[in-house]
Amino acid sequence: MAPNALSYAPAFRILAILLLLFRPSAATAHDYHDALRKSILFFEGQRSGRLPTDQRLRWRHDSAIHDGATAGVDLTGGYYDAGDNIKFGFPMAFTTTMLSWSVIDFGRSMGPELGNALKAVRWGTDYLLKATSKIGSGVVFVQVGDPLSDHNCWERPEDMDTLRTVYKVDGSHPGSDVAGETAAALAAASIVFRSRDPAYSRLLLNRAVTVFRFADRYRGAYSNSLPKAVCPFYCDVNGYQDELLWAAAWLHKASRRRQYREYIVRNEVVLRAGDTINEFGWDNKHAGINVLISKQNADGFICSILPGISHPQVQYSPGGLIFKAGGSNMQHVTSLSFLLLAYSNYLSHANKVVPCGETTATPALLKHLAKRQVDYILGDNPLGMSYMVGYGAHYPQRIHHRASSLPSVAVHPAHIGCKAGSRYFLSPNPNPNVLVGAVVGGPNNNTDSFPDSRPFFQETEPTTYINAPLVGLLAFFSAHY
Repeated sequence: MAPNALSYAPAFRILAILLLLFRPSAATAHDYHDALRKSILFFEGQRSGRLPTDQRLRWRHDSAIHDGATAGVDLTGGYYDAGDNIKFGFPMAFTTTMLSWSVIDFGRSMGPELGNALKAVRWGTDYLLKATSKIGSGVVFVQVGDPLSDHNCWERPEDMDTLRTVYKVDGSHPGSDVAGETAAALAAASIVFRSRDPAYSRLLLNRAVTVFRFADRYRGAYSNSLPKAVCPFYCDVNGYQDELLWAAAWLHKASRRRQYREYIVRNEVVLRAGDTINEFGWDNKHAGINVLISKQNADGFICSILPGISHPQVQYSPGGLIFKAGGSNMQHVTSLSFLLLAYSNYLSHANKVVPCGETTATPALLKHLAKRQVDYILGDNPLGMSYMVGYGAHYPQRIHHRASSLPSVAVHPAHIGCKAGSRYFLSPNPNPNVLVGAVVGGPNNNTDSFPDSRPFFQETEPTTYINAPLVGLLAFFSAHY
């Protein structure tokens, strides 16, 4: 580098940020409230169990109504995590935590959609209460459905005849990660219902306390206890310590008990996350913990994802999308953007900014960066494509999702067997059932390209944990833009 070029580096970084935040786009405005409504509606398409009379996605019907019977426990209900028919407890609990956080921070901006958001949270917590109903005996049920059996078939959830094996963790086979996330979800939801349903809120908080005690006492990763059931699907790669701290942070927020804050302080060395400082998702809670408890560590996270300054693990596509290596990139986009928005609100209330070398991250800058990511999802991108199904004129038609891609029970009442569904999987035709509000994995490379084809599951499969943080983002932008 030429000697005088160093002096221009800060200016180039600032210019990079401005170009990414304010690049021209074909769209002039988005209907964030419509997108909010649809992002919540998506969760009704993921419901398992007996559906309520107010179910709005009418092409879905009852499914998995005997889950748990082989283990002598009722494990009906809950959510299918993505385009398959498994109930994975780890991502389901994280989904519930993020739905709760969305309501806690942005519920006042949801307007008439608040009621539907509360139903989405409760559908998750009702199941998590069932999954922890035997906690007194030292057992937490963490999954229903054999993933190899399920992934070998392309079946509607209403038809499935695959193995509905029940998996659990206990003192001899620990799962501090999944149990810790479950405790976090129950604690966060207890805040959501504190004034709306005090008795239910107390039940959630008391159960969270008990589950956290279990997670902390019997330490270990659930992927070591249940390797064939959870790997490679939701393997705990990052370790379980962050889930214990995450649970303690939510328990402190929910109960206001000093013991949980002291727990965090005693164990905060784990928060020195190094290369994982900008990770946040179902497996890694480091950035989320720091933002939630507003520690100085969060400033490092903020600086690590600013365009022009960002950490090597975080890149930006030519179209301005946050990109991290691995599948289902939109999970990173929505979760990291949620943290940007949540921390910007904290900075505003504290009248603070984040110094990032020669650049200053103001609350306004963080909000604009989060908004830029949301706008990309909704269609302000090089393809002019919304990555939310049912939003805008151009959106994915062939998403990797069994229930959406197969004829509904109303249209095709006869059973569609395990392999009989393959022709629908391979069909070039659009999915017959529109899974309104589903946000797919999106571009899975750094070129903004997207294959609208079911076999490309990393790009075309929606997940509950993509949508959950987006609910909070859309609520804020629907009220402020």
